[in-house]
Amino acid sequence: MIPDRTDTQLKPVLDMTPDGRLAIIPLKSTKEICRKIDDYLVEWRRERVANGKIVPEDGYVRDSYIIEADTPRFGSGEAKGIIKESIRGDDVYILVDVMNYSITYRMSGFDNIMGPDDHFADLKRVIGAAGHKAKRITVIMPYLYEGRRILQTGRESLDCASALQEMIDLGVENIISFDAHDPRVMNAIPLAGFETVSPTYQFIKNILRAAPDLQIDSEHMMIISPDENGMSRAVYLANVLGLDMGMFYKRRDYTTLVDGKHPVLAHEFLGSEVEGKDIVIIDDMISSGQAVLETCELLKKRKAKRIFICATFAILTGGTQPFDKAYKKGLFDRLITTNLVYQPEELLEKEYYISCDMSKFLALIIDTMNHDASLSGLLNPMDRINKVLEKHKKGEAV
Repeated sequence: MIPDRTDTQLKPVLDMTPDGRLAIIPLKSTKEICRKIDDYLVEWRRERVANGKIVPEDGYVRDSYIIEADTPRFGSGEAKGIIKESIRGDDVYILVDVMNYSITYRMSGFDNIMGPDDHFADLKRVIGAAGHKAKRITVIMPYLYEGRRILQTGRESLDCASALQEMIDLGVENIISFDAHDPRVMNAIPLAGFETVSPTYQFIKNILRAAPDLQIDSEHMMIISPDENGMSRAVYLANVLGLDMGMFYKRRDYTTLVDGKHPVLAHEFLGSEVEGKDIVIIDDMISSGQAVLETCELLKKRKAKRIFICATFAILTGGTQPFDKAYKKGLFDRLITTNLVYQPEELLEKEYYISCDMSKFLALIIDTMNHDASLSGLLNPMDRINKVLEKHKKGEAV
């Protein structure tokens, strides 16, 4: 039985002919979340046919929509892409998590951890194995490969733009990402389909589940961006919830580089009073966690009440220890991120951690695109957010 069917009625009405037989190809990095996506699709399509909402074509109802692929490596580290079934004429969705560091491969007798470059190379191999036989190829890459490298300063590479162009040149028609660090990177492929999706609805729902006593008004609650780069996300969430927002501006020494970064001289706060208010810190990703934990400490010094940290991606390059220490010191109450990137068991077991399962939402996106229907209702979560807020006001469980 698939959990969390509370908002099933919000699925798009799909009664048109699919745009080719559906095929989902999970790379090694996404096998777990793809199994959940597949379960949703199998159930929804069986229900649709049983209720007479659609006349099925050959292959519309199947036990699984997953097509197995592999990227075996030789002892030298070289590899190849293999698709194990025919995908001729299929509408293909390839899923990859370029930040999954749990996968290793042998090279010259050593175990090597797969990094973003390795995952992206495997993605290209699988696209190449398709050999232009698919009707359409869509790549779902939640964390955009090299997404932090979107601006050129001096003699530097623009890796993200190059990667997007390379995928399109290989025959990819659409690219789906989540919370791209700077959506303007889509200008590199102006004639291709590119969508960057935000999990705002999932964040709100999980915050309200964790703290059902929250008072959502500007007197008791506030949205904070930890830096200037996340302003647009904080502004959107604050407007949706009808709250005030604030931002920490990092004053840096741009004459010096330390470990590739300009050192922070001071954190300047821009915004209204935070004393006694519940705080939601919103960001696209947490790398080491240093910046967001410094933000929590500064907010606590300003006598903020509860602090909820929301980020689409938890990379946690320094492990969970910094968050363990900060939680024990009372610097934050909940850390809320998605399962769009690899989550180690160590993180999932933390009492302060809440995982937003995005498998149902990804299944909705795939199902809608396969029927060649509009994604606008899914990309704009306002209706779903308003329904959740209305339940919360009535004291009902969300």
